[in-house]
Amino acid sequence: FGIEQAMIFLSDAPAQKLFAVASRGYESSGVGAEIPIGAGIIGVAAQARTPIRIGHMTSEYTYGRAVRESVLQAGLDNLLAIEIPLPGLVEPRSQMAVPLLAFDNLLGIIYVESTQDLRFGYDEEDALVAIAAQLALSMLHIQQPQETPSIAAAELPIATLVGAPVEVRYYRENNSVFLDGDYLIKGVAGAIFWTLAQDYVQRGKNVFSNRELRLDTRIRLPELSDNLEARLILLARRLNERCSYLQIEKCGRGQFHLRVDRPLALLAADT
Repeated sequence: FGIEQAMIFLSDAPAQKLFAVASRGYESSGVGAEIPIGAGIIGVAAQARTPIRIGHMTSEYTYGRAVRESVLQAGLDNLLAIEIPLPGLVEPRSQMAVPLLAFDNLLGIIYVESTQDLRFGYDEEDALVAIAAQLALSMLHIQQPQETPSIAAAELPIATLVGAPVEVRYYRENNSVFLDGDYLIKGVAGAIFWTLAQDYVQRGKNVFSNRELRLDTRIRLPELSDNLEARLILLARRLNERCSYLQIEKCGRGQFHLRVDRPLALLAADT
């Protein structure tokens, strides 16, 4: 369709937020960037569960710089340390957001934008609605795997660790994780990562199943909508972007491998 800028957001219903998991056409991916449901064209489309299309520039539906400036003006610049900047055009002339819906469940948003006025018409909207419907059904199927609890996950050989230890600092207050002082992730995805890192360092465990994570009380998944797979995708993409020595790799149905190439030094902080 010749669409050059696009993003996919997944829903975090308990937190009333959307988080980016993929993008194209931008200098940075923005994976992990968050938008409150109800904010801007993306958040409003999620709240109303209906496609929204804008054909002209409007300041009401722009993001990025305005959000950062409001945080600084409020004296909350410490929050920017754990903010992942949202990519986006400085002055989009056309925007469209289409919900990912499966049986009335909001799974996320497809968002596209352009520097041209009236870039997206009814044809593009119809096409994205059709794509969104297929994507949402596929996501719903993946998020409800038929896992086999009787088959234990076999551990893989531990890789030879080289280099200086990586300081993994974890803050319980918001489950945020920093690697050698650089922010990685927070929230439920941060709790998942900390659990994996603990099991790896303390038990030598490097293969995990989705089922065991759902049952792990350390993670405290929301009961109504855990969306575990979406958070694993987010975590895997953040690791892929931020560090080559830590990766999450699928190794079987409902199972994944935590590949670690450098020693990990775990440090939990209360605040």
